[in-house]
Amino acid sequence: MNDILVTNETTLMDTMKILDQSAKQFIVVVNEENKLQGTVTDGDIRRAILRGLPLNIPISEVMNPNPIYGFSKRTMEEHRLFMQQHNVKQLPLVDTDKVVRDVLFYENIISTKRRSNTIVLMVGGLGTRLRPLTNDLPKPMLPIGGKPILENIIMHFKSFGFVNFILSVNYKKEIIKNYFQDGRSFGVTITYIEETERLGTAGALSLIKEDIDEAFFVMNGDLLTNTNFEQLLDFHLVNQATATMCVREYEYQVPYGVIEVNEHKLASIVEKPVQKHFVNAGIYVLEPEALTYIPKNQYYDMPELFNCLIQQQKDVSAFPIREYWMDIGQLKDYERAQLKYKEKE
Repeated sequence: MNDILVTNETTLMDTMKILDQSAKQFIVVVNEENKLQGTVTDGDIRRAILRGLPLNIPISEVMNPNPIYGFSKRTMEEHRLFMQQHNVKQLPLVDTDKVVRDVLFYENIISTKRRSNTIVLMVGGLGTRLRPLTNDLPKPMLPIGGKPILENIIMHFKSFGFVNFILSVNYKKEIIKNYFQDGRSFGVTITYIEETERLGTAGALSLIKEDIDEAFFVMNGDLLTNTNFEQLLDFHLVNQATATMCVREYEYQVPYGVIEVNEHKLASIVEKPVQKHFVNAGIYVLEPEALTYIPKNQYYDMPELFNCLIQQQKDVSAFPIREYWMDIGQLKDYERAQLKYKEKE
C-alpha cells in the first residue's frame, strides 16, 4: 500500500512517476498523520495535462478532495457491495480517525471478465512511405520483435479483456486474413470488412454489418502504444461522450525570433520559442450513434466525423496519451520502433 501513498505537497510530476510505476494506477493522498486527504486517478492526471497545469504544482491542486472511502472494520463482502453501489474500482479503507489502513481494488475481489466492446482496426493502407518494405507485405504485417505490428496491437487489447475485433482490409488483404483467420488461435474473435475502394479512416465504418450497441474502439493499424485501453474506455464513459479522440502533445521549436507588435510598436521578441499543441493520435472511442453521421461508401476521414459531431453539438472528448506511442509512418519510425522493442527485452 505504501507505494501508492503521497502527501499533499508531492508535485504533479512526482505523482505521475509514482502512478506510472504502480500497476494499480491509483494514488492516495495523506497528511503527516497518514489521514486521508484525497485520491488521484489516471483521469485526474490527464485532465490536468489538458488544462496545461505546470508539473511542479502540489498534487493537492489536482486530487479529488472528497473521495469515496470505506471503513476497514467492515467485511470483504460489505466492501464488495459498497463498491458496486458506488461504482468505484478503488476504495481507500480508513479507521474511525480517517487514518488510511488499506486500499481495496475491485479487480482483486472478482475475476476479470472478457469485455464485449468491439475494436475496429484500420489495416488497409498502402504503406507507400515504407517502401520497399511494403512491396510484399502490408504495413500492419511488418514485424516488430518477431511479431507483426497488428499482432502486437491485438494482444495489447486482449491484455485488457477486449477480444472482439473487426479488421478493415484492402491492400494485400489475403496476407492479413491468412495469418489471423477468425482469431481463434490468438484467443480472440476476428471478422473482416473489405474496402473495394479507398474510404478513409472513418468511411470504412459504414461497411460494418455487425450490430454495435455499445461504445467501440477505432484505431489505425500502424500504431505501437502502451495506452491503457481500460482507462480510455472509462474516461469516455464517465464523460458521457459521443466520441473521444486520443491526443498526443506535440512540440516544435520556431527557428527564429518571434516578434509581437502592438500596432506599429514592437512589443516583444521571443527567441526561438517552443510551441506546444495537441495532435490526433489515431485512436478513438465512439458511441453507436456516431455511425449515423458517416456517409455510405464515401471517402470520409475521422477528423471530418469529429468536426461534424462538434457542429451537431454532441459531446466530444479528448483523451491525452501519456504512455509510449509511435506511428510507424516512415522507415525511420520503423527503425526506431525496432530499437525501442530491443530496449524492453
